[in-house]
Amino acid sequence: MVDVGGKAATERRAVASGRITMGPDVLAAIREGNAPKGDVLSAARIAGIMAAKRTGELIPLCHPLGLEAVNIDFAYEADAIRVTATASLTGKTGVEMEAMTAVSVALLTIYDMAKALDKGMVIEGVRLIAKSGGKSGDWKALA
Repeated sequence: MVDVGGKAATERRAVASGRITMGPDVLAAIREGNAPKGDVLSAARIAGIMAAKRTGELIPLCHPLGLEAVNIDFAYEADAIRVTATASLTGKTGVEMEAMTAVSVALLTIYDMAKALDKGMVIEGVRLIAKSGGKSGDWKALA
């Protein structure tokens, strides 16, 4: 693990995003709450938050962090659901991995909850959108 002992604690925030593509019938079932396993997005939100909190256990050499906030948002697109996660804390290391882990697990949960309707769903584009705080300062993805 990288030694962060001498670093100053600063406010840190990271935003990550990804999407899962699916057919219109699956999208409609999720939107209407008619998926076989129940409320897909509520389960995905909880799963994403839980995953962010456990990132230090999942990713080798990743520091365990005391997150102050994790938010998971969903947006319906023409053929997909986009998941955006925001993680934040005041600490000595960034929260990029926590935000990306939250997105990944939320997307996997959507797949699991709706796979009875469509096993061909595709998870794609998981990436960091923005981060702030720390020695390297602010960063934003280009388009």
